[in-house]
Amino acid sequence: MLLFVAFQMRYYEEKYPEVDDLVMVTVKQIAEMGAYVKLLEYENVEGMILLSELSRRRIRSIQKLIRVGRNEVVVVLRVDKEKGYIDLSKRRVSAEDIEKCEEKFEKGKLVHSVLTHVAGKMEVDVELLYSKVAWPLSKRFGHAYDAFKLSISEPEKVYEGIDIAPDLLASLQENVARRLTPKAVKIRSDIEVKCFAYEGIDAIKAALKAGEAVSTENVPIKIRLVAPPLYVVTTNSTDKSGGVELMEKALAVIDAKITELGGEMSVKMKPKAVSEAEDLELAALMAKVERENAEVSGDEDGTDEEDQ
Repeated sequence: MLLFVAFQMRYYEEKYPEVDDLVMVTVKQIAEMGAYVKLLEYENVEGMILLSELSRRRIRSIQKLIRVGRNEVVVVLRVDKEKGYIDLSKRRVSAEDIEKCEEKFEKGKLVHSVLTHVAGKMEVDVELLYSKVAWPLSKRFGHAYDAFKLSISEPEKVYEGIDIAPDLLASLQENVARRLTPKAVKIRSDIEVKCFAYEGIDAIKAALKAGEAVSTENVPIKIRLVAPPLYVVTTNSTDKSGGVELMEKALAVIDAKITELGGEMSVKMKPKAVSEAEDLELAALMAKVERENAEVSGDEDGTDEEDQ
């Protein structure tokens, strides 16, 4: 569950949400009628989740369903804009709804963080940036976050018609680039490749070379020997899912090639993004294998000298 994050600014131009909108709220108070909440994306305006809208099941303990201070995804049932009443439902929200709303909320938080940082640095009202930048971009691109991401590669297209001072725009672009420029992730897979045919070594080399040939200019596939028959396949990509997909394609090519040549391949670790710690563990393992191989080679040399 997301933690409560306080702010006093609405993410959207509209002061109130519409019926059927999914919104993120934080629970303010639990009463006999239900739960009083604050709508985090709408300047903390108050709403209520009626007791009957908390769960599809019979409620034995309201505390097990909802707690003060916790964030919840709810759907809007009714909005009285004149009186400021907003009725909400938790029981009508699906798991898919929760995922969609949380993703949208995280986008909104990042946009809000960028705008508040720029507003503080340039000493302007954050609402000015919302009205001049975020809300117009949301109308054109669906969400200001998506516009900001696009602006890294196509700033002229995104900021065309945005009416703010050049120094303010420059500060905004700098902050967006620093916060949203995709960072490359390391993707790795561990495989075993064996071939006991007469020219088995050449077959393995050919299969691994075919796998590396799947590389693209932006996503190079590299294969290194750990210790026979274990190999590690790695790449770096700013697109995690695209990198994993390309590596899976490379593994399929290796498998097909080595099978054709009378060998076999097995995947010991499926392609996945790895942490720095996992990368260091692999480096330590390879260094250990290299040391052991060097020690064996040294012993063999010493034996030869004694025999002579």
